[in-house]
Amino acid sequence: MIYKIRIILDAQEDIFRDLEIESDSSLEELHNAISQAFGFLGEEMASFYTCDENWNQEEEIPLFDMSDGSGEIRLMQETPMAEVLNEEEPKLLYVYDFLNMWTFFVELADIAEKEDGNSYPNLLFSFGELPESPPEKRFEAESEGPVEDEPFGSYDDLDFDENWN
Repeated sequence: MIYKIRIILDAQEDIFRDLEIESDSSLEELHNAISQAFGFLGEEMASFYTCDENWNQEEEIPLFDMSDGSGEIRLMQETPMAEVLNEEEPKLLYVYDFLNMWTFFVELADIAEKEDGNSYPNLLFSFGELPESPPEKRFEAESEGPVEDEPFGSYDDLDFDENWN
């Protein structure tokens, strides 16, 4: 089967690419198709993230294992795309280049039959130009109630010399 996927840059302007890719492709193959579709060299670290219907980030699936080895981790090359992107779970987040944080919304739009004579992945449609630099990100945690501003009282009362251990 062929997945028709829309990849949208997280930006104010509409910038997206529609592509077709075989459903049995790995996430690494999808990563390569996305980086090519947006004109990246594909030389930077990247990760996919599973997410819920509201785009809330869940499990990370990185390009390379950067963990300390304390737990199991799924890698892009080992993860079939259909395992994390399907009709029941049609959304993924994709981050390319963790220094610049190019962030994309990946959504399964349709599943079709493979057409003879077509090669995949296939860029179907390109809309908008990628900006010179990634859109500014604001990282804010959701408030979980009141937070005490100064848990030790006034910091002015903590004289360095007097309280040195």
